[in-house]
Amino acid sequence: MQKAMIFLVMAIVLEVIATSALARSQSFTRLWPSVISVVGYAGAFWFLSFPLRHMPTGVVYALWSGLGIVLITMVAWIWAKQALDLAAILGLALILAGVLVIHLFSRSVSH
Repeated sequence: MQKAMIFLVMAIVLEVIATSALARSQSFTRLWPSVISVVGYAGAFWFLSFPLRHMPTGVVYALWSGLGIVLITMVAWIWAKQALDLAAILGLALILAGVLVIHLFSRSVSH
């Protein structure tokens, strides 16, 4: 199960990299951000396929999407200087709380 979690983390990291590059690709008109985006998403889905063998699909997707949302928002906030208002921060905190509840208390995720 620990190997599945490592693959899930790799999928999340690649998805964040791919999404960051996608924002810089200008609708796939810039070569290198476009290549990074496509390769990153392909890698993310490849890594995502491994935890799906050992964990319920809904749980894997909740962890992947929830952490991806929070991390890509942090990257955009730090690198692109995209401002967050209180509602956005509270919403992200709720997503993070949901991920923690799943990871810490769900019997669907083996510890």
